[in-house]
Amino acid sequence: MAPRYQIRADYDAGTIVVYQAYSPAIADAALRAGRFVEPFSFHRMTWIKPSFMWLMHRSNWARKAGQERVLAVRMTREGWEEALSQAVLTTADPSAVVRAAVHVQWDPERSPRGAALNHYSIQVGIGRHLTRTFADDWIVGLTDLTPQVRKAATLIRAGRAAKAQRLIPAERAYPLPRALEDRLASGG
Repeated sequence: MAPRYQIRADYDAGTIVVYQAYSPAIADAALRAGRFVEPFSFHRMTWIKPSFMWLMHRSNWARKAGQERVLAVRMTREGWEEALSQAVLTTADPSAVVRAAVHVQWDPERSPRGAALNHYSIQVGIGRHLTRTFADDWIVGLTDLTPQVRKAATLIRAGRAAKAQRLIPAERAYPLPRALEDRLASGG
């Protein structure tokens, strides 16, 4: 049984993959440039999620308006951990949340059919003052997962979840430095 609050992600020695869903205009421009560019907004918080299944729940498998394209965003672990070091849980004192450069919230992890599971997935909101750093310094690559997402969704709807599972990125427990784990893993 998974710990209640644990970051699970696709990562390697130097990078971690987080997921985001965008409109075609934002995704196409980012993929052409190899980084986020307008019409991506650098003036608002952007939420990143290391849980593929949670993003599938949030975007309704890339069918929600404005979230029709799913991108795997590979970012440096250094940037990921820098963001987490500046984070405040959204359940903290409201005045601390308002001032925070990064917001963290924990939401129930999801099954392929969208059912809430007994453990939580982290969502990280990069505030507008760090969005440019996220986009220009921390991201090392963008991959369009939309075709894979659509194929997996079709298989799940057809009752072929085992076959769809092969299209879902593997995630494992992310080894947070102890100070960050103590600070964030409580879930509030």
